[in-house]
Amino acid sequence: MKTFTLVIGAVYGLLSVILGAFGAHALKKIISAEKLTSFETGVRYQMYSALFLLIVGYILKFESPSEKWISILMIAGTFIFSFSIYLLSMSEAWNMNFKFLGPITPIGGLMMIISWAMLIYYFLKNRV
Repeated sequence: MKTFTLVIGAVYGLLSVILGAFGAHALKKIISAEKLTSFETGVRYQMYSALFLLIVGYILKFESPSEKWISILMIAGTFIFSFSIYLLSMSEAWNMNFKFLGPITPIGGLMMIISWAMLIYYFLKNRV
């Protein structure tokens, strides 16, 4: 789980740099300013999550289920949150209806929040 967390953290970081550059250079010509702002929010939170995963990948030993869930919730939550935002932002440009993802995005955000809360609990419990 440790290696998986570190690899996904690195992949999320890589993708957020690529998508951020794509948004700054290519998307501003094809999507509205409002959609671009949303896209940038997805990129920003994906990078925060990448850093989170890299840090917990080194800190945690992944010996307990709760340590594993800290990672799992952040990985899944980031995917749901950021990638649903990317699809929603691109819906006009691709002429596709992704509005069904609107209610799903906050679920990803909630998973990320729970992961952070579990990490706080881990620190307090283990007096790291």
